[in-house]
Amino acid sequence: MIINNEILTGLTTLIRKEIKRFLRIWVQTLVPPAVTMSLYFVIFGSLIGPRIGSMDGLDYIQFMIPGLIMMAVITNSYANVVSSFYAVKFQKSIEELLISPMPNWTILLGFVMGGVCRGVIIGFIVFGVSLFFYPAFTVVNPGLTVTVLLLTTILFSLMGFLNAVFADSFDDISVIPTFVLTPLIYLGGVFYSINILPEFWRNISMGNPMLYVVNTFREGMLGVSDVSIPFALSMIVFFIILLGSLSLYLLHKGTGIRQ
Repeated sequence: MIINNEILTGLTTLIRKEIKRFLRIWVQTLVPPAVTMSLYFVIFGSLIGPRIGSMDGLDYIQFMIPGLIMMAVITNSYANVVSSFYAVKFQKSIEELLISPMPNWTILLGFVMGGVCRGVIIGFIVFGVSLFFYPAFTVVNPGLTVTVLLLTTILFSLMGFLNAVFADSFDDISVIPTFVLTPLIYLGGVFYSINILPEFWRNISMGNPMLYVVNTFREGMLGVSDVSIPFALSMIVFFIILLGSLSLYLLHKGTGIRQ
């Protein structure tokens, strides 16, 4: 695959446009997650946490921090791509991109990188907020933490892209986050360890993909996890390849784009 200057220029322009898009309205895109997570820390960490006690040998607020960071990262990387790509599709400007010299993979990468950048920025913002409530927090494995953060933003940016491809109205882009993504996140071990669940519900939880994302991130930050880390990482990479290939195929076929 040869990447010439025209393709590189088109890719960097698209990425820059996506970043400027959410930075221009930073009050709507970057501030709300910080406020929302602050409320979680106050209510669940400071007020309810002491009554719960420890979780996996950790203070409850300390246990909760990786899950809340991941929850904010997932929802924001997903929301960034689904709203951006659907807006481009709705305005018909996607057709200009498709007939341009830019190959489909650069179009996909441009939108995904926008979601990755927003997700990473949100992750650092929420981590900064968490230090106000738990200043003694230290990251056990920074390499694994950053790796999982990047892989997660890529994965859910791709999910957001697929949602936008199949969406026929602005209402459609909120259905999946509301009725699928949010329940899976809350049931994915953000607020609890699956070890405290009865065996039946623990087995059910093992089928939740969010469980592997949250626990792998918690392993990187705290050194504790309820799942196998190599297996979890391999599943995340597998789904990135699967969803990326599907996204490229749909772009090539013009599914949901060429009416």
